[in-house]
Amino acid sequence: MKQSFWKRKRFWQLTCGILILGCIVVCLACYLYIRGLDVSKLNQPLPEATLVLDKDGKAAAQLSASKVDPVLIAQMPKVLTDAIVAVEDRRFYTHTGIDMKSIVRALARDVFRGGYSEGASTITQQLARNLFLSADKTLGRKLKEAAYAIKMDMTFDKDQILEMYLNSIYFGEGSWGVQGAARTYFNKNVQGISLTEAAVLAALPKAPSKYSPFKDEDQALERRNTVLALMRDEGKISSGDYEKAKASPLGVVKSDKGNELKGRYPAYVDAVIQEAVQLYGFTEEQLLTGGLRITTELDPSVQNAVAEVYKDESLFPASKPDQLIQSGAVILDQRTGGVRALSGGRGEGVFRGFSHATQLKRQPGSSFKPIAVYGPALENGYKPFTPLYDGPLNIEGYQPQDWDHQTRGQVTMQEAIVSSWNVPAVWLLHEMGIDHGLQFVKKLGIPLPAQDRQLGIALGGLSEGVSPLQMAQAFSAFAGKGVLYQAHTIVKIETSSGHVLVQHSDKGVPVMQPETAYAMTSMLQVAVAQGTGKNAAMNRPVAGKSGTTQLPQTKEFEGISSGSAKDAWFVGYTPELTAAVWVGYDRTDKEHYLTTSGGAVPAVLFREMMSRALAGAPIIPFDMPIVSGEAPVMNDTRGNSGRDKETGQSDTPPDKPDKKENKPDNHGHGKGKKH
Repeated sequence: MKQSFWKRKRFWQLTCGILILGCIVVCLACYLYIRGLDVSKLNQPLPEATLVLDKDGKAAAQLSASKVDPVLIAQMPKVLTDAIVAVEDRRFYTHTGIDMKSIVRALARDVFRGGYSEGASTITQQLARNLFLSADKTLGRKLKEAAYAIKMDMTFDKDQILEMYLNSIYFGEGSWGVQGAARTYFNKNVQGISLTEAAVLAALPKAPSKYSPFKDEDQALERRNTVLALMRDEGKISSGDYEKAKASPLGVVKSDKGNELKGRYPAYVDAVIQEAVQLYGFTEEQLLTGGLRITTELDPSVQNAVAEVYKDESLFPASKPDQLIQSGAVILDQRTGGVRALSGGRGEGVFRGFSHATQLKRQPGSSFKPIAVYGPALENGYKPFTPLYDGPLNIEGYQPQDWDHQTRGQVTMQEAIVSSWNVPAVWLLHEMGIDHGLQFVKKLGIPLPAQDRQLGIALGGLSEGVSPLQMAQAFSAFAGKGVLYQAHTIVKIETSSGHVLVQHSDKGVPVMQPETAYAMTSMLQVAVAQGTGKNAAMNRPVAGKSGTTQLPQTKEFEGISSGSAKDAWFVGYTPELTAAVWVGYDRTDKEHYLTTSGGAVPAVLFREMMSRALAGAPIIPFDMPIVSGEAPVMNDTRGNSGRDKETGQSDTPPDKPDKKENKPDNHGHGKGKKH
């Protein structure tokens, strides 16, 4: 009997020892598991939005990688934090990340219901689930959630956890974080939230759709009053405050503005990001979360003028139902190279989507003639009144034609550019030498690949094409008296504390003689006043050149009217601004092509944008000297050959060119087209 007693005693001692040892092992394992959890993600500073400033240093737009506008807990009213704690986790400041009382209560409910409830989740657990775990309702996930919550409670103080929680939860109606919720429901910043408003916000996280005051005011009011009652019961507000708040209306004010700086000037902001990444080596994450201050060349009045024009559907040709006729435009200040405005395209855009202003590459047609032919010719001693050959031309099989399929024998350079004759441009490039043209093009910021060493460049026949930004920059050298400034959107990039990280240098580079720029401006003024650019004319001095590229000469486009086109351009300038406009389909095929020219729609867009952008500016002439004998001829723009009354030049055409160039690839520009 006595022996049996000692056997039982040793059994229970051994059993208890094993259980205790097991508990110690489990606790040690849990401790090591919890200790090994990585919550360093929470140590990262809250992402700070980057501000984009306009040319005058005023806030123009805000960049953010997050849907949240984070605020410090010190900026949150105490009534708001009290309301959240009262309704979400009333023992928040006393438990260790998990609330054992709530867990026991929830487990009891689970036994009866046969499932897993969320009723035991503390604020810390909810934050852990949002940041580290999935939302599935399994025992394994609940245990991991508890472990993360304990680790977070060991690592951070309560206010830090509450701050992170309030900046990350969803409040409904598309608003994340307390700042977004305050803007959405009350059209104010969170700092100004009152007691009753705090109770409305605290009521939302449990079921944002159900308790949204915009969907069901009665239910939202009832839920708000429940929150107020909980605050009274927890001693956070007095009975008098409770009664007064309970009697108050919801007071919600629906605002569709949100953060007015977010999403402003999207195409321009995309160009700023692109420039910061490609030119200065920033990462997109640095730009979106670094709290930087980016001063730009943006002129809101000019940008708004561009936006207004691009919203006016009547200014664009009718598109096919399945594809929108697209367009891109750039306006810059030729005195600095600063991009004042741009349009990346028509229709709804996406963040960092394709820009028809900066990324598009299309053949520029006759708008390239001043860059590849007439500019270098003037630089090499030719004059606006110099006679050029305009007759049958065949250079190693390349046979360009004028748009009217006629010849005049001889025209002046002025007449050739005004009427956009093709033969004189090709003949002149051949006479001058392609290398002179290529060198001039390169100086204007457009490097061409080796395959573009052919006469087709005289008519804009390029293998890769150019962007509106490149064309605007190139023409700005004519407008800038022969000095080229690099086109740019960024002036400087600073940290939020004012430390300068990047500073743009505004050093212009002389790329041609001032006289060359003056002569070109004179000729391009006539092209607008009397030639193919008439639709760009305004009540102020304008110089410019249109351009149109033909449809490819392939079987697909056989039988389509010769008046159809692939791309249409207008590039021009006033004494204040330079602009380039492109119009066309993204995908050109036998169903999608233009029936307009550069002298039509793009020229009108140019006129409308520049007229509005310069509406308040005084009308001033181009600043250039009058050089004797070089004033443009304004009375004969038909391209008729014959004696020039101003210069007394002979009407005998120059000799036809010899065959000293390699056979060019005309890239579909063999036949002439009026531009």
